[in-house]
Amino acid sequence: MSNFKGRIDMIESNQHQNYSSGLNKYSGAWDHAAVRHLLKRTLFGATKKDIQYFLSLGFTASVEELLSDTFTEPAPPLKDYNPTASVAPDNAISIGQTWVNDMSIDGTLSSLRRSSFKKWWTGLMINQGRSIREKMTLFWHNHFATETIEVVIAQYTYRHHKLLRSLALGNFRDLVKKATLDPAMLIYLNGQNNNKAVPDENYARELQELFVIGKGINAQFSEEDVKAAAKILTGWRNNNTKLEPYFDLTRHDISNKTFSAFYGGKTIAGINSANGGEAELDQLIEMLLSQKEAALFICRRLYIWFVYYNITPAIEREIIEPLADIFRKNNYEILPVLKALISSEHFFDSANRGCQIKSPVDLIIGLTRELEIKFPARDQVSTLYTLWNQLVVYLSSSQQDLGDPPDVSGWKAYYQTPLFYGNWINTDTMPKRLQYTQNLISPGYTASGFKMMVPAIDYVKGFQNPSDPNKLLDDICNHLLGVDISATHKNQIKKDILLSGQIDDHYWTNAWDTYINAPNLTSNTNYVNNALINLLKYIINLPEYQLC
Repeated sequence: MSNFKGRIDMIESNQHQNYSSGLNKYSGAWDHAAVRHLLKRTLFGATKKDIQYFLSLGFTASVEELLSDTFTEPAPPLKDYNPTASVAPDNAISIGQTWVNDMSIDGTLSSLRRSSFKKWWTGLMINQGRSIREKMTLFWHNHFATETIEVVIAQYTYRHHKLLRSLALGNFRDLVKKATLDPAMLIYLNGQNNNKAVPDENYARELQELFVIGKGINAQFSEEDVKAAAKILTGWRNNNTKLEPYFDLTRHDISNKTFSAFYGGKTIAGINSANGGEAELDQLIEMLLSQKEAALFICRRLYIWFVYYNITPAIEREIIEPLADIFRKNNYEILPVLKALISSEHFFDSANRGCQIKSPVDLIIGLTRELEIKFPARDQVSTLYTLWNQLVVYLSSSQQDLGDPPDVSGWKAYYQTPLFYGNWINTDTMPKRLQYTQNLISPGYTASGFKMMVPAIDYVKGFQNPSDPNKLLDDICNHLLGVDISATHKNQIKKDILLSGQIDDHYWTNAWDTYINAPNLTSNTNYVNNALINLLKYIINLPEYQLC
């Protein structure tokens, strides 16, 4: 297993070498490789239809479509569980109806609903549209991290997710404010316990260290700044009957709050009124965003998410600083920054292709989408949620538990030096990654008589000429692998798997053509299907598939 990881590390390192590109608009070839790169970084996996669709659109229209800000709120998570007698019942809600508006905050029932939420979110990623929004929703979940197990109340978890999704491509200032007053965040970072008698500094610290300013060498805010911000944030509470936040003036510190030289010695005057908490918060956020480091920090985070983790002095100067200027000049709107980044020569530079180790979500959801695994109809709620839950389990065991990152800093792959993406790969997770992807191909998983597995023959039918084993191998590798493999390697795969040790290409061609003309010839169809399953398992098992 250490050799396998070493191979991944070597390929990643070899891919990301010297580059000579900046934020100028990409003008290179709009070919299969460029489209694949763009989609695998902005979506979770890229289906064959996705690639062909964007290839036909052209570069400019493709970027515009991926960044389209048209937002349709998805249908909410549904009840898929049957509470036992010991659980506070929600009998008024039938299987297949949503629980998100129910006021019960029973702990055991909330546990079942949090599980429902995770299955639902997994389903949204599997059925994502051709938009960057799904990937940005996960980005903000990692950035404004909360843990469902700490928030407890499932409705708050859902509403937090709904907030991140709705503003995923919106204004960062608005997102900071709404995340600050979000009930899940008020629970998670003790905001609801923050009062003038004993100010709680937890959220005030993370607001600066993790959410807006960061921990860079130029982020020189002080402990006094944390204390002053904590006082501004006093008074906010959750109403667990109405399931909404509110401001309690009697718990709010109305004194003046003075900040350090890092913030220009600014004083935010205390306001003794019902809207004082919100008015002071607005001033606090404006003060934070007025610091040059704020825009730089967010742009670095986006760069690590979409491009690579190694931000050299040259990248800081030529990529991050110009992106931060765009961010500030556009009033902290996210879309202009994303457009500049994913439209750039730098994004498409060969050094930045195939150099990310896939996150578990990219790996497992990507495989599910790329190999076109079928799921039950939406009205088969229990079966559908059971199969989505299989993927939830995979993700959790691979150390990317949706809704429950390790802590408030999010997943280590996006901040912890020197490993960064390498955090996804270790002696525990690597065997699981390989096992899970193999099992999804075959034998798959069954729930209530429905089998979730790769339709291998249908998958290859979508390629131009499946009867030619050379063309078929090229097409599969071009679709699935982030980094190409050698012709010698492909020839060996062809001989060992498609030709069953033979040397004549007609061995496969005849088998495929016979299947097309006589699909009911069981022995031949079984041979074709098994050969394709073995081929897909082999390719998915390559180190190159772990990269995007």
